[in-house]
Amino acid sequence: MTGVNPILTGLACRCPVCGRGALFRAYLKLHETCPECGADLRAADSGDGPAVFVILICGAIACFGLLFTEVSYHPPIWLELAIWLPLAVLLCLAALPVFKAVLVTLQFHHKAEEGRLDR
Repeated sequence: MTGVNPILTGLACRCPVCGRGALFRAYLKLHETCPECGADLRAADSGDGPAVFVILICGAIACFGLLFTEVSYHPPIWLELAIWLPLAVLLCLAALPVFKAVLVTLQFHHKAEEGRLDR
């Protein structure tokens, strides 16, 4: 196990090994190696996990906000959609890199690897 806190390091989008280097080189593209410590990050694969968490959590927040607005204020549907659809998209786009970083750092922390059959 590494010496960095995987949750805090992931929330900061930092290297799962040293906790200092940037994890991403682009919006959702990981560096191949850490710019600070040189750790190999090519094996990190979070798969569809971040997208699932983002859809479930951000979708629940956006649906609650939409329903609360409808029940409390009864605005026209076009106004609700004009407010909540962009907010939901922005919330998802903001949360996706953070969730991916947390899952990658947890993968490194627990030394998770691809499953294989030993025969």
